[in-house]
Amino acid sequence: MTQAVDLPDWAALLTAFLLIVGAGLALIGSFGLLRLKNFYDRIHAPTLGTTLGIGSILIASMVFHSVTQQRFVIHELLITVLMVVTTPVTLMLLARAALFRDRLEGSDIVPPRYQSARPSDKPENQ
Repeated sequence: MTQAVDLPDWAALLTAFLLIVGAGLALIGSFGLLRLKNFYDRIHAPTLGTTLGIGSILIASMVFHSVTQQRFVIHELLITVLMVVTTPVTLMLLARAALFRDRLEGSDIVPPRYQSARPSDKPENQ
């Protein structure tokens, strides 16, 4: 860990700040996962913590390695892009699977399936 000794103060402060922000957001997301009532409420808190928390930690890693290696390090950008793309898709798939399951079971926490009000669907005597 001799690289950290050679780190300038501005880079050390920026890295520490971004790490604290990222860890704090991940912690808030995990508290939201524990505190919220049902699955549909719980699914949003960790998703937000993952996207913003991991983003801050990856930016801190980019700053640290760019300064210590004296070249711009962008490997973390690929991880960031993959996290930003896959996290919302995973959220949507999990929510749709839970919604499908809850509708099959007749759960009261989800609204009934949307029925269109097309004129051909109306009864004849109206």
